[in-house]
Amino acid sequence: MKILAEIVCEIEADQRLYDFCNGRFTELPSRKSVKNAIDQNRMLVNGKSEKTGFWLRGGERIQLVDLENKPPKPYHLDLEILFEDDHLIIVNKPAGIRVSGNQFKTLTNILAYNFTPSKAKDALPWPLVVHRLDQPTSGILIAAKSQSARIEMGRQFEAKEIEKSYHAIVIGETSKSFESHTQIDDKDSETQFETLKTVRSLRSNHLSLLKIYPKTGRKHQIRKHLSEMNFPILGDQTYSPPALKLKNKGLFLCATGVKFVHPASKKPLKVAIELPKKYEKRLKSELKRWKNTMQA
Repeated sequence: MKILAEIVCEIEADQRLYDFCNGRFTELPSRKSVKNAIDQNRMLVNGKSEKTGFWLRGGERIQLVDLENKPPKPYHLDLEILFEDDHLIIVNKPAGIRVSGNQFKTLTNILAYNFTPSKAKDALPWPLVVHRLDQPTSGILIAAKSQSARIEMGRQFEAKEIEKSYHAIVIGETSKSFESHTQIDDKDSETQFETLKTVRSLRSNHLSLLKIYPKTGRKHQIRKHLSEMNFPILGDQTYSPPALKLKNKGLFLCATGVKFVHPASKKPLKVAIELPKKYEKRLKSELKRWKNTMQA
């Protein structure tokens, strides 16, 4: 365990741990990062981990610690590296792989096999992801290689300064453009959608290819918003109606673009990937089957 920062609580009135810590640690630039640190037992009060609602009386010693001192065991799988320097590594995450967890085959362990060690003064010993993608979702994922990059990327995500785009195939015929503002877990959320193509389908009547722009980053936001509008993503085993579930083909959702300010150079950085070949292949096969049946 490494102590990153330490302060003594000096207050005139009792205050909850979460409220007191907001804005007091440069390593935690957002309210969400403070909550995550407390939930992950990285915030110690007099040497003990406490909950967000723990009441401080004054005089307590509060330490921010880094528990990630056990190196990941490299998993030997080559990743497509889209960008890398001493501060960041951006990769194309394969579908079906968890970002982290107790399994050996996680992106955290795969990154440990793929990255080039950083020469930055505040270099991290191994890359740490700065956002998440669901296990079945493929596409662009960012990891920090320096502590300053980790902090700044966390700030940009919290401030909604990072532009992300996705592509998905959904069940149904969608309008040219539409959006959703439905709350998720009682929190405001917003997703904008653009229809690129719609084809006929024997099984689903219609399939539509969408480009998606999430303006917030709630858990399963894109999948939930589309499902609520009766346009579930093809292959979604969680949010599709049982009769429309497509098995053994994976989830047709991919993070295809990201744009942000580089945490060190302060210059705009844009990264994009092509849509996986299976998307166009699926649309063509569905349309071909429909045409063949209509002509029979």
